[in-house]
Amino acid sequence: MIPGDREELRDIALCRSLLYQAVSLGFLPPTELTIERLGRESSAAALAEAAAYLDDQDGTALAPRTRTLAAPVDALDSQALTTSSMNLFGHTARGPVPPYETEYGEDEIFQKPHQMSDVAGIMGAFGLKLDPSAHERIDHIACELELAAFLARKEAHAVEIGDAAMLEQTRKAMRLLLRDHLGRFVPSFAGRLRHADPQGFYGALAELCRELVEADCRRYDAPLGSESLRLKIPIHDNAPMACGSAAGCPASCDSEEMTVREEAAE
Repeated sequence: MIPGDREELRDIALCRSLLYQAVSLGFLPPTELTIERLGRESSAAALAEAAAYLDDQDGTALAPRTRTLAAPVDALDSQALTTSSMNLFGHTARGPVPPYETEYGEDEIFQKPHQMSDVAGIMGAFGLKLDPSAHERIDHIACELELAAFLARKEAHAVEIGDAAMLEQTRKAMRLLLRDHLGRFVPSFAGRLRHADPQGFYGALAELCRELVEADCRRYDAPLGSESLRLKIPIHDNAPMACGSAAGCPASCDSEEMTVREEAAE
């Protein structure tokens, strides 16, 4: 049995998934789709409606943060947004505001591969895998947010069909993702991004990302990392920092690939 109002639990999970998906898109390299889905007033209003439902449940302020996304983009086009993205995130893993989880925290020799394999393990438990044609690392903020969006959709599905075992497994995975990954580094990442782009699109996106992750950390009783979590000391060598598959790094999440594989598994 699944305790509580099943319709309400399902709708909460679906709204969370929608917001995670939107924020994930925002941290990918910007395109016209980024502006269309996040920067237009009509799109922001649709996101705000889902956010307002969560605000009513959790006492958060997600709805006004989604509306602020449209304001900075009104004066931008995709090229201007690309310039802003490059200025903030850089061409390598160690730009001004690194979007990679493993760039944050203690300098331990085995920490980075362990963190990456841990995220891959969560994905693998649900029959997901990375798109080998993409050129991004598995610890990129957009990839981890996409995984959170998938888990929220999976939770909604488990509630809808009344599968308590699936619900327990999915919630456990979400708590691990928050405890060991998103909840650990997002406060520091978002704080740096907000400071670097206080009036811009990415500063607004950082605020929405931070509040969404913080709310879910409370929901799943997962600890929240410190905003002062420091960056690791970069290691300078001849390998490209923003490596893709040719450099031996995992590729990025592809939401369509992930969804298709999950549906096949069911």
